[in-house]
Amino acid sequence: MRKALSHPARLIFRRIGVVLAWERRMLRTNPALTLIAGVMIGVLYALMALGITFIYSIVKMINWSMGEFYMIGSYLQYLLVVEWLGPDLWWVAAPLSALGVFALGFLLEPLLIKPMFTQGIERKDDYAIVVTIALLLLLRNLATALSGPYQRTPGSNLPTVMLGPLPESGARLAAFVCALAAMALFYLLLKRTWLGLALRAAAQSRVGAQTAGVDVFRLDQVAFGIGVGLAGIAGALLAPVFMVFPTNGVVTTVKGFEIIVIGGLGSIPGALVAGVLLGVVESLGAAFLAAPYQNVYGFLLVIVVLLLRPSGLFGERVRQA
Repeated sequence: MRKALSHPARLIFRRIGVVLAWERRMLRTNPALTLIAGVMIGVLYALMALGITFIYSIVKMINWSMGEFYMIGSYLQYLLVVEWLGPDLWWVAAPLSALGVFALGFLLEPLLIKPMFTQGIERKDDYAIVVTIALLLLLRNLATALSGPYQRTPGSNLPTVMLGPLPESGARLAAFVCALAAMALFYLLLKRTWLGLALRAAAQSRVGAQTAGVDVFRLDQVAFGIGVGLAGIAGALLAPVFMVFPTNGVVTTVKGFEIIVIGGLGSIPGALVAGVLLGVVESLGAAFLAAPYQNVYGFLLVIVVLLLRPSGLFGERVRQA
């Protein structure tokens, strides 16, 4: 019988802790495996951070509902794998899930975000906070109403892979490889296409891009879709690892914002580097210190970075006049 979850976010943290505690003894004997495990989970967390910072770079707003787009991606992966395609075609379901989330973001942006620029709203930051938190509550409660607060998993038929003495989940290893592929495609989009050129121009100067003939409002729509699509692919890839339920994006969103603080808001390279750094620090802490507190090590890293470099490792320093 399915059991309702009273504290889903706590269960996710506990699930991560159990996995790390199980691996702790093996990782202690081989620091290289500790680094590998940290890099793998860090890259997956970095996908969420990449989506957050990309939307901020183009649209100049923080999307507080990113976790819900992650959740939608995981539900789409579940439906595609369990109801239609089957577990053998999980690699087809993942990009389809990302496309579905992209389409949702593409459709919602003109309704919710565009008025921030076209309706003469003065306090744009406050508007963005209110709208995206309202969207968060809407999507989360809609998912709860439609599916119930139950844990589900699309499952995985991928075999366990041996990394030295450590048996590594085939699902997690495949998620890592697919995350790298998604990042590579994102890089090619930005660097090798006319759309990428326009996006980079808008990130540097919206006024300059508009003067050059770029439709910045349509660009905002595309950028918002791409950003939430990155969260969607993260949700799809991690669905068999961390389960699927209406609040499963909470933990990954927290990690995403930790990465943004560490790497620097608006810095895409910073999101990638900080994601790997966060994963490695948490894995090393779990292996050599105390596994139940692996999430604390990430917050300690955030505090250290804020003390030493408040703008983040790759963030630009702002001089006060």
